[in-house]
Amino acid sequence: MKIVIIGSSGHINYAIEGIGLDKECEVVGVAPGSKGESIDKVLNMLGKNFKGKVYGDYEVMLEELSPDVAVVACHFGDIAKVNIKALSYGCHVFTEKPLATTMEDLKALKRVYYQSGKRLCAMFGIRYKPWFFTAYKFVREGAIGEIRLINIQKSYKLGRRDEFYKKRETYGGTIPWVGIHAIDWIHWFTHKRFKTIYATHSRKYNKDHGDLEVTALCHFTLEDEIFASLSIDYLRPENALSHDDDRMRIVGTDGVIEVIFNKVFLTNKDYKNQELPLEGRGNIFVDFLKEIKGNGSCMVTAEESFYATEVALLARQSADKNKIIYLP
Repeated sequence: MKIVIIGSSGHINYAIEGIGLDKECEVVGVAPGSKGESIDKVLNMLGKNFKGKVYGDYEVMLEELSPDVAVVACHFGDIAKVNIKALSYGCHVFTEKPLATTMEDLKALKRVYYQSGKRLCAMFGIRYKPWFFTAYKFVREGAIGEIRLINIQKSYKLGRRDEFYKKRETYGGTIPWVGIHAIDWIHWFTHKRFKTIYATHSRKYNKDHGDLEVTALCHFTLEDEIFASLSIDYLRPENALSHDDDRMRIVGTDGVIEVIFNKVFLTNKDYKNQELPLEGRGNIFVDFLKEIKGNGSCMVTAEESFYATEVALLARQSADKNKIIYLP
């Protein structure tokens, strides 16, 4: 199976780790996906074993190599455009999220995808982390009854970000880039649609990062009167032990489950703040390849990828316009 990598601005580690686990895969080409984008990160990760070709133009690469799969991880404002090109050249697409940074681009991508007959999967690899997968497994098995409330925290170190993070048109916004993970989890855990959104965000104290928002809050109402909240920040101290601090608390009719510091705790009629043994699902890219080969189904679907992007863009719109967004 021939694979090409377009860009190096996202979570290409998911793909490179997965390729290392599948002997039927080969990276045959690498190219930037955005103007001025460096691909040194990809080449360094591939190392001396990379026998493919380096291109300056990803479209020339797609035309010459006719790959089976395109891994897309360019500047976020170009993701939709590159995905459309890759699908048009007959590739299955494993792509960075959000799938688009404007509603117009999202609609165009969906139209091409559904005409292509190919597979598409967003890089929602955090689902596969043992602590989140374990929490999901227990919730789906009924450990906390019916979900009524979800609180999520996503906190990152800011550091010094690349230039494209500093402009809305190339970055897309912190809610679509960071918050989309939590939006995906909310939909994944509940299997419910979003009904209303109210969000706020701020660029204050972003250390000269232009348009980049460093704090955001989102409130969601889902079907069945399920409520969810999301806190996002880039203010995690630089001396913290990890780059990120993801936390989740889900309240159900029969219990509470919490994810904190990469551990899972359950309280219900059988457990009193019991730490649960962790169970993983493997690698998202390997899962995606299995689906392409007809050997299984990927835990992240194209429909979920599109929906999380739509909700994230609406949440950004709510924050920009300071108003409640009502979904049909």
